[in-house]
Amino acid sequence: MIRKNDTEVVVEMTVPYPVDRVALRQFLLHKQRLLKTKVEGTTEVESVLEMLRTLECVQLDPVSVVERNQHLALAARIPGYDPKLLDQLLSDGKVFEYFANAACIIPVEDFPIFEPIRERIQTQVEEPLKKLGPVVGAVLERLSSEGPLPSRAFKSENRVHGYWDNKMPKTKESSLALNLLMDAGVIRVVHRERTERFFDITERSIPANFVKEAKTIDEADAREAMIDKYLRAYRVFDPRDARFGWQKMTAAERRAQIDRRVEKGTVIPLDVEGVDRAYYMLAEDLDELESFKDTSPVEGPITFLAPLDNLLWRRERISDLFDFDYKWEIYTPKAKRKYGPYAMPILYGDQLIGRMDPSLDRKNSTLHVRLLQLEPGVKKTSQLKREIRDALERFAKFNQVKDIVIEQSDLRIIRVKS
Repeated sequence: MIRKNDTEVVVEMTVPYPVDRVALRQFLLHKQRLLKTKVEGTTEVESVLEMLRTLECVQLDPVSVVERNQHLALAARIPGYDPKLLDQLLSDGKVFEYFANAACIIPVEDFPIFEPIRERIQTQVEEPLKKLGPVVGAVLERLSSEGPLPSRAFKSENRVHGYWDNKMPKTKESSLALNLLMDAGVIRVVHRERTERFFDITERSIPANFVKEAKTIDEADAREAMIDKYLRAYRVFDPRDARFGWQKMTAAERRAQIDRRVEKGTVIPLDVEGVDRAYYMLAEDLDELESFKDTSPVEGPITFLAPLDNLLWRRERISDLFDFDYKWEIYTPKAKRKYGPYAMPILYGDQLIGRMDPSLDRKNSTLHVRLLQLEPGVKKTSQLKREIRDALERFAKFNQVKDIVIEQSDLRIIRVKS
């Protein structure tokens, strides 16, 4: 039964809502803005901000085998997207970088609800910051008087163990100080010029009303708002996810959060045909889900998904709904890799049909496709080949290269020029 009050739609349901996988994955792709039947888009900066608000956040990653994850994720949804648009939003103070699903770029209006996370991390890094002593003071003093400043403005001869140093200390003291202060939310990235970050004091660079709200927000309200943000980002979710709510919670606490929302009527349990795992969705999305009932699989166009694309955050969900097992192999030893270090799932309509492992030869302006492989049972039709060819050309253009060389493929596409 569905009832409405002044602020929300509340669905009173204790029996799981039955849904087939085709409908559920089409609904999920629709909410992720990946279900499209024609290529269209806008390059206006406001459209990028609205997409970020729709997705709730986009994950950042420094890996640059091709363009970085945050830009690949947005380009998959906004044809004609230019990475400069996201950089502009950051410079204009419309977004900020912090920890959500991981390091993410987030609409600035959400800054207050991250206060409990900032406070938790500040406690964690307090001792390491003390050990750096005057280096931290010097960083803060320079940013206060001169900021914003690029990372290269801070120099240090001493090397310490940083985040990624396994044996020998390789990280500059000043670099570690910047990273710790950024994790604590004391400073933040306010501008990017490709790989270089520019820092400033957080309280000075975030709009005053959001800073004030962060200082006064009730911790319980902030945590509740964070869980709600997570649910909107995932849309189809399960409490076994260790990242549930983007907070430190035990399995019992995650289960309790779901049960409370089900009892309240704002979350619906799902009975997904052919899937043993228990999934849930927001009650407010029920009408949209029902619009996908009795639909047929959708074909085209081809989209290459970055390894940390929002759709792929929960690998178990991808396996359950798409019959597609995905692992990002960049940290897998080379001898044990099956598909390649940056293999990107290939989305064709509402199905994941294979993988494309790219790398860029920027000097020779060439996209090398180290592997292009379809899943067993996918029909290699002439139309599909054309769709993949078009997608590769768009991908090469987005990565600003002219030629495409396919090194290994089961499609017999030897060479494509963009």
